[in-house]
Amino acid sequence: MTETGADATDGGPLRLPGRLRAPQPGWTAQADVIVVGSGIAGLTTALRLRQRVDRVLLVTKTVLSEGSTLWAQGGIAAALDPADSPEDHLRDTLVAGVGICDVDAVRALVTEGPQRVRELVALGAEFDRDAEGEIKLTREGGHHRDRIAHAGGDATGREISRALIAALHRVQDDPGIEVVEHALVVDLLLDAGGRACGVTLHVIGEGQRDGVGAARARAVVLATGGLGQVYAATTNPSVATGDGLAAALRAGAEVADVEFVQFHPTVLWLGAGSTGQQPLISEAVRGEGAFLVDRDGVRFMEGRHPLADLAPRDVVARAIAERMRETREDHVYLDARHLGREFLEERFPTIVARCRELGFDPATELLPVAPAEHYASGGVRTDLHGRSSVEGLYACGEVSCTGVHGANRLASNSLLEGLVFAHRIADDLSARLSAGELPPVPPGQAGRPPGAAALLPHTSRVDVQAAMTAGAGAVRTAESLRHTAIALTALADQSLDDGVGAPEPGPQSWETTNLLHVGQVLTSLAARREETRGGHVRDDFPEAVDAWRGNQRATRGRDGVVTTTFHLVPEQDLS
Repeated sequence: MTETGADATDGGPLRLPGRLRAPQPGWTAQADVIVVGSGIAGLTTALRLRQRVDRVLLVTKTVLSEGSTLWAQGGIAAALDPADSPEDHLRDTLVAGVGICDVDAVRALVTEGPQRVRELVALGAEFDRDAEGEIKLTREGGHHRDRIAHAGGDATGREISRALIAALHRVQDDPGIEVVEHALVVDLLLDAGGRACGVTLHVIGEGQRDGVGAARARAVVLATGGLGQVYAATTNPSVATGDGLAAALRAGAEVADVEFVQFHPTVLWLGAGSTGQQPLISEAVRGEGAFLVDRDGVRFMEGRHPLADLAPRDVVARAIAERMRETREDHVYLDARHLGREFLEERFPTIVARCRELGFDPATELLPVAPAEHYASGGVRTDLHGRSSVEGLYACGEVSCTGVHGANRLASNSLLEGLVFAHRIADDLSARLSAGELPPVPPGQAGRPPGAAALLPHTSRVDVQAAMTAGAGAVRTAESLRHTAIALTALADQSLDDGVGAPEPGPQSWETTNLLHVGQVLTSLAARREETRGGHVRDDFPEAVDAWRGNQRATRGRDGVVTTTFHLVPEQDLS
């Protein structure tokens, strides 16, 4: 392990404030455990915890039915076929992660995954079936076996979310579980020793729960999803503003692998200047036989990788970026015409309908596609039980870094990760609470993290996104990252000004400030990693370097300075 201060790439150490500028809490709530987020990770954690603890508070930023899981077009990967095995799934995951996955975490994922999927079925999730009534399995990029289960063709996330929410509604009348919708977590609450014991949150509602309040608990589980909105174009929903990651950073939690951002290769290109959430063309379309071509009709993935168009996402995204540079075009094309109208409409009803809404018909014409931000492989570093470095704080799903994904997530492993590690967190927390660990913290001993308060006006979001997209996006260089760091540092300096003309605290400004803090750490770690590995592509360092075969971890100290450590990963057999 080596340790240094994180470089802001402009000559000084990176510093982060301790909290967001916000009003004092005007109301309070109490629970055994607070779960933040309503995707597969949050819902599964809350449901399983409720079987064993007295009171669970589930907090969601919009409404239950709008978690990030809803947008998962692909599927959920698990070795359900007798011809498949967890070892095969493990090998494919390690290869996609380019040598820096945590093998123990991956083994837990692939070994426990099949049973967790079967439990989803028992809960009511209806997966697509074949003629014999067995779950129909398909293949996606990086997988050497058919192991992807789908629901509704390309609506797997929607179906899983529906089943989990239906289960949650069945227990909602139980006073032991409470759901608070339209609630944005502002910061974590810590006791004098730095243990997490609750959150401050803002609720857009009426009466007692309107505005900022303090919710206290014996433990907090972050399941807040990704950070996609830090870029100008992403497949993530508008709520993916890195809130959980930023709050954990400010509270001193260790984060890892934040520089590894997966850019999905095939996002429908809607024209220059298009921003916000972009329509994704699932990898499953290529899994069924669609292929990529350039403007001249050349299949440029052939000969580049043994899996050609089904190579891991980082390989495909990089190939597209290179072909776009060579042809001086801002997109390539996906050809699915040979699959036929009937098959496309049956297998991918959501994608086909969305394409047609936007003026494209995959059955009759080429689809223009280009890479866009899709998934954060890093996040709050956790152990095999979902525990972070801050006592009492857990993380699950995309906000976490379990080590499963390494430098690049294997297709359809994300839903499985949320499912498997939600179970592990619920089991660990239940045992600890039953044993009398993590006792309640008296109200007067819980406060927000120490340090300066910051707030950036919501109008600066476009500045954060522009800087990140230009310099810390799909392809990076030392110079591009330096320019991004300078731009973000200038915005950070503005965010500390609480004088006349300072922005009014509110959800949009808090989200924008969260994006800034996440962007600063991501940029710093990307500048330090002088190699190309997985989702991290450096044009000035195009090859993977064995000395960089490891994880970068970053932690904010009580003085605000972010310290970085590097941890070499033992060499893995990827054959």
